[in-house]
Amino acid sequence: MDQTFRLVDPYPAAMVFPELEPVERKLLRRDVREPIKRRLLRKERSIAPQPRQSRGSIHATTMSFRNMHEHGNLLTKYLEARKSIFIDRLHWHVAEADGMEFDQYDTPACHWIVLHEYGEVLGGVRLLPTTARCGIYSYMLRDAQNGLLAGLPRDVLFFEAPVKPSVWEATRFFVTDAVPTARRVDVQQKLFDSMAVTAAKNGATRILGIVPAVWSRWARRLGAGATPIGAQFSIDGTTSQSVLFNTRDYLT
Repeated sequence: MDQTFRLVDPYPAAMVFPELEPVERKLLRRDVREPIKRRLLRKERSIAPQPRQSRGSIHATTMSFRNMHEHGNLLTKYLEARKSIFIDRLHWHVAEADGMEFDQYDTPACHWIVLHEYGEVLGGVRLLPTTARCGIYSYMLRDAQNGLLAGLPRDVLFFEAPVKPSVWEATRFFVTDAVPTARRVDVQQKLFDSMAVTAAKNGATRILGIVPAVWSRWARRLGAGATPIGAQFSIDGTTSQSVLFNTRDYLT
């Protein structure tokens, strides 16, 4: 890995996007891999260890074109939930059909990670390797840099967008309104953990993503390890920035 992708934050990463910022300050995760990192985090933030909120019966399912038939209508419900978040709530100008949101990156190359409980979708995220290709498109940040996406600036990254099996892109990260405040941080953490594990199992050591410009505030609150890799930009009334997350702690 070249120096461009060296992270300066040693802590495990977590990922939260603009609409997901928790209302209340939550506690540190208890499942950090190395105990010494957990002690360092607690000392740094002066927060005593306390019990987590229960995650109940939440399941994390990773779907692809290969296995989506094994999960009934879960993919349909996931795309419907995406519409409720990104079109109905955030008013993004993206494609929809028959009550579902989708775009050119929902291809056989991607993986969808879906959190669900008792048949209800609670959150999700889409993963795509930076080596993916579909017609003229590759992945979102690279296509923006190449001028293929009118809604994103071409200078979205400080460097040439990577095309490496070890670097994946995460998009459409969301948690639905059905998740109460008391469970929100835990659900967000479980979603990131599932995303990171899926990426790591497929050979990824880094995940690219676009987050709100205030990412450092919630990143530290959740113990996230991330590095900014692009200038701030504004779109649809939200100021965002590209960052790089580390998945090495999830490798087995």
